[in-house]
Amino acid sequence: MSLQEHTTLAGHLVRSRVVFGPHETNLAVGRVFSDRHRAYYQRRAEGGAGIVVTETASVLENDWPYERAPLASRCGPGWQAISSACAPHGTLVLASLGHTGMQGSSAYSQAVLWGPSRVADPVTRELPMMMEQNDIDAVVEGFRTSAALAVNSGMDGIEIDAGPRSILRQFLSGLTNTRADRYGRDRLTLLREVLHAVRGSVGANRVVSLRLSCDEQAPWAGVTPELAVGYASELERYLDLLVVVRGGLYSTAGYRPDFHAEPNFNRELCRTVKAAVSIPVVLQGSVVDIADAHDALEHVDFVEMTRAQIADPDLVVKSARGHQPRPCVLCNQTCLVRDPRNPVVTCVGNPTAGFETIDPDEREQDSITGPVLVVGGGPAGLEAARILAGRGAAVTVAEQSSRFGGMIRTFAQGKGRSRFSLLAQWLEDECRRSGVTMLTEHTVSPPEIDDARGRGGVVIASGSIPRPPTYSVDTSVLWMDAAQAQRLGGDSIKGPVVLVDPLGGPVAVALAEELAECGLDVSIVTPDTIVGSRLGMSGDLVGANTRLQQAGVNRVCSSRVRAVVDGCVHVENVYTDVAAGIRCATVIDCSPRLPDNSLQYSAGDYSVWAGVGDTIAPRTVLESIHEGRRAGFTTGTGFNSVERIDS
Repeated sequence: MSLQEHTTLAGHLVRSRVVFGPHETNLAVGRVFSDRHRAYYQRRAEGGAGIVVTETASVLENDWPYERAPLASRCGPGWQAISSACAPHGTLVLASLGHTGMQGSSAYSQAVLWGPSRVADPVTRELPMMMEQNDIDAVVEGFRTSAALAVNSGMDGIEIDAGPRSILRQFLSGLTNTRADRYGRDRLTLLREVLHAVRGSVGANRVVSLRLSCDEQAPWAGVTPELAVGYASELERYLDLLVVVRGGLYSTAGYRPDFHAEPNFNRELCRTVKAAVSIPVVLQGSVVDIADAHDALEHVDFVEMTRAQIADPDLVVKSARGHQPRPCVLCNQTCLVRDPRNPVVTCVGNPTAGFETIDPDEREQDSITGPVLVVGGGPAGLEAARILAGRGAAVTVAEQSSRFGGMIRTFAQGKGRSRFSLLAQWLEDECRRSGVTMLTEHTVSPPEIDDARGRGGVVIASGSIPRPPTYSVDTSVLWMDAAQAQRLGGDSIKGPVVLVDPLGGPVAVALAEELAECGLDVSIVTPDTIVGSRLGMSGDLVGANTRLQQAGVNRVCSSRVRAVVDGCVHVENVYTDVAAGIRCATVIDCSPRLPDNSLQYSAGDYSVWAGVGDTIAPRTVLESIHEGRRAGFTTGTGFNSVERIDS
């Protein structure tokens, strides 16, 4: 079976076997679907998605799990706009409906949380009230009326959320449901009542899908695959589609984990459930590669490729044409946005995701002629070159090292990080496919820049250089920055090793894991109260600290380095000023690097874009590619000003 194979659900034609699943976006205006939602889903429909499931809308006003969570009673116009935008492309659009119960938040509603029993959420420690019959009746009615509103607003059907954060899963699980009434004696009762109400509300000619957590990864009391098989068998009479997922009270991070979890991790679970039902089944679980998706379709009916379509909305169309889509690296850095800072959903490799109404569409750019020189073949330079070549410019990329990809390639060298190299390789391949002249081991000279300025344009993406330490270091230890250590590899580094990490990002954690695996004695010094403090958004904070603990890495928190003397790193507690020492042979500083300013010059009267990516300031992958895109969209011949691309 191919991704493009058609099928039907409840009498509706489905154009492909690829699903774009529900996820938080922070695109809402208040609790209402916005025009940015419409554009976001429309772009995936244009790219070939067979089914688009919109962001989960709360069926009752007392469920307000995050600030911009849609509220179903206010979503009618938004659903109508999304449906109308996707329908011309043959994409089926389902409205996801849910209630997060005890795993929600009272921060915005200022109302007590509801739960099947008085069991605290292990994350927030908030204790819910035990729901009474009138509360349960309100939930059932909320699903019924919300489903009716959705289909009356043009949606092709409904998806009911009984996944890792759902109140419906909470009633299914012995972890959270300790009731003695009929909702406890038969834990399937509430979900059965909800599905019966929804099916009665929408009729037989609309799709009813269920997103069901089939493994809470807590076998002592939670939902297990064996229980889930029984649940699915009993409920299928209400359903047209079943989405098999995992995760629960103690394992919400298992739902959409980062690259530390193997892709396609739910494949066997999905097979087990599918064998017990006769309705179509969807595989969810880090399905991000075309080959894996094709293989999965030998055993399931649909594949959910949500993050892969955030990375490349044209995934299905490109697959049909034999083109390689922009890869998802499974980093979770910008597509998991359930965060009080309300970041908008996007992708490190595709910064236009979530910004479809704001950023230029590369399919509709004006053409330019003439040569453009791009100095530097990192992510910013390659993205600029790719866009410029697509507009018709004669582009040359000059990279002074022996390979393209810059810091992405460097970071990708360590164990478990190889997916980042896929993004670097895709950028390089797309440049070559577009006819870009690619030069390695080429240091650009001032005359070359002057010549390029005179004939066309220049994009400076020359990258960064190591930042000198802010503390004294004597010759008793070897000092290097993180990039130098990554290039060397753990086998070439002498221990004991001390990692200095003022950022709390993934680099120090990844290096510590690699060095510990090589058998070295490793310590991490951070001013934060926990190692990897910035990993919370990617969902890897707990996982990272667990792995470091298991690897025997010494975590020195709330501390700063004062000096490295006589083979010892002298640290000081940031709160108490208490001093301590750590013996070491190598110090690796994971501080942000400095811009490479060696190509700063006066631009005169010629066209030049001076600075994208790390050549401005320390940049993430997202910022680098975003700036490269802007340079590619904006640079052209005939300009006579110097501008700098800032995020």
